[in-house]
Amino acid sequence: MEILKYLSKSIQENINKIQIENSKDKLEEIRLRNNKPIILKLCDDEIIINYTVTTEDLLETLEKITENSVYTYENQISNGFITLHGGHRVGITGNGVSQDEKIINISYISGMNFRIAREIKGCSDFILNEVYKMGEFQNTLILGAPGAGKTTLLRDLIRQISNGNIYNKGLNVGVVDERNEIASMYKGVPQTDLGIRTDIISNIPKTIGIRMLIRSMSPQVIAVDEIGGENDCQAIYYAMCSGTKGIFTAHGNSLNDIKINNEIKQLLDYKLVEKIIVLDKRKKEKVSNVFYLDNEKKEYKNVYNY
Repeated sequence: MEILKYLSKSIQENINKIQIENSKDKLEEIRLRNNKPIILKLCDDEIIINYTVTTEDLLETLEKITENSVYTYENQISNGFITLHGGHRVGITGNGVSQDEKIINISYISGMNFRIAREIKGCSDFILNEVYKMGEFQNTLILGAPGAGKTTLLRDLIRQISNGNIYNKGLNVGVVDERNEIASMYKGVPQTDLGIRTDIISNIPKTIGIRMLIRSMSPQVIAVDEIGGENDCQAIYYAMCSGTKGIFTAHGNSLNDIKINNEIKQLLDYKLVEKIIVLDKRKKEKVSNVFYLDNEKKEYKNVYNY
């Protein structure tokens, strides 16, 4: 596996001793904690490796993922993660160094979580028709709990909206990738396929990124992951009132969940969201419900249960 080259020699050797059936499809995370065993998280299980991670292991691993230049990656480290070639991400914990109420660095690294990037092209095929109506893209909100697959679905929808599909020609898509999870930019190159008409701005707040893209790139669709704050929703309101369509995700398991969030509820009250897709990670099909905006009655109706 490509990800192993970033790990210390001792950790590599111990992981290589483990036989993981279809590891390419099953391995999701490699968790390293100082003075604790290595834990491999699979889709439905985990493997605990009887090897105690040392401070030296973490330092050697940090040198590898920062290409022996921790200073170059200081900004990413202060955000708590580093993006690797291939789109893999390394979450980092330790002693936070703050200045002016902002984290400027993390010293004494205590743990790392390698999250294995995995594109699933075509995973949005069965739901693609729901984001269009009479050939026109609909403002769409994707709901789901952590781990339900919101970002994976969003990524594939962006690709299909950008490239064009059986429901409409390709559209210019602007992606505001605040946490660098959608495109997984590595040295200016997206590590995931977001389509040929997609412009990406990463590692800046959604509120700034949305306005920048609208002013500079004239997107027909804005895509944002995990909205929820007041400023996020204000920026989305600004985009939609500017004539730009939107597709975005939020945490929640039902329509009632997001109505508790006053900011997202405002978007619903303004009738700006035309389709709501609810994901359920317990279901094989992932999607449990789809709601559409009934403009005549000004309410959201359940299309059907998947």
